[in-house]
Amino acid sequence: MIKVALLSLLTLLVVLLLAALAAFLWLRAPDLPAAELEARWVTPADHYLSLGEGLRVHYRDEGPRDAPVLLLVHGYGDSYATWEGWAAELRATHRVISLDLPGHGLTAAPAGTVLERAAQARLVAAFAEQLRLPPYVVAGNSMGGGVAWQLALLAPQQLRGLVLVDAAGWPMPVSTPSLAFRILGHPWGRALLERIDNRPLIRQGLSAQVGDKALITDALVDRWALYQRYPGHRPILMSAAPGAQAPATEALLAGIHLPTLVLHGEIDPILPLAHGRQFAAAIPGAQLIVYAGVGHLPQREIPQRSAADVAAFVARLPAP
Repeated sequence: MIKVALLSLLTLLVVLLLAALAAFLWLRAPDLPAAELEARWVTPADHYLSLGEGLRVHYRDEGPRDAPVLLLVHGYGDSYATWEGWAAELRATHRVISLDLPGHGLTAAPAGTVLERAAQARLVAAFAEQLRLPPYVVAGNSMGGGVAWQLALLAPQQLRGLVLVDAAGWPMPVSTPSLAFRILGHPWGRALLERIDNRPLIRQGLSAQVGDKALITDALVDRWALYQRYPGHRPILMSAAPGAQAPATEALLAGIHLPTLVLHGEIDPILPLAHGRQFAAAIPGAQLIVYAGVGHLPQREIPQRSAADVAAFVARLPAP
C-alpha cells in the first residue's frame, strides 16, 4: 500500500511538473525588436533624447511651443500612452510632453538600471534641462506621481506647479488586489515574469484598478504587454521594490513650495484615497479633487474631466 501511494504521489508530481513546463513554454515570450515596436506606434510627434550611458528617452511632444508646458510622468508598467486622453484635450492650448521612464514604453535603458524614485527624478530633471524647457508643470500618476513630488524637492527652480494623480509615496497597504504585485514579491516570481507573456496578469491588474472595467480593452492590454517586451524592459521592471523606496513624510513634503493640485480616485484599490488626503494635508496650500467612482487611473478613466481640472489649475498659476 505504501509503495502504491508513493508511486501515485510521484506520478502526480511528474504530471504537475509537465503541466507547469507546458504552461511556461506556451506563455514564454522573448523580447521583440525595438524597431518593430517603434514602427507600430511612433508618430511625427514622437522623439528621442540621449542622456548618455546607453539611455535614450522616448517622449511625445504635442501642442504650440510657446504655450504653457505640461510634463507628464506615467506609473509603473505604463507608458506615455496613458496620457493620450489628456493630450487630446490639452494640446490645442498647452505644450504636452509625455515621456517614458526606463523600462517602459519605447525608452532604451542600459542593463542594470533600477527603478528608484530619486534616480528617476534626476532623470526627469536632466531631460527637462537638455530640452531647455521653460518653467513647466509636472504631473505624475502612481509611481510617476512619486517621481513628480521628488522632482519638486530636487529641482523646484524648473517648475511652475505640481499635479499628483493617485500618487505613490506613502507606505502601501499590506494587501493589494493585483496578483502581479504579489508575484513580484518573490524572487521566483520576478524570474518568471521576466520570461512570459503577461497579458493575463495585466488584464487582471488593470481591471482591478478602475471603476469601469469596459475601459480595459484587448487593444489596451496588448499594447501594455508588447511595450514590456521592448529589449531589456522586463529585468528593469522586476527591479522595482515599492517597500524599499524612501516614503513620503509630512516633514519632507512641507518643503514643497509650489502650487500643487492633488487628484485622486475615490475607489483606488492600490493607493487609497487616504493617501491623496495625506498629500493635500502635507504640501502647503495644496488643493484636493476627489473623483467619485474612479479608481487608480483618472487620466484614462475620465480624461476630459481630469484634464479640464488640470487646465483650470494651470490657468490660475502666476506667469513664469
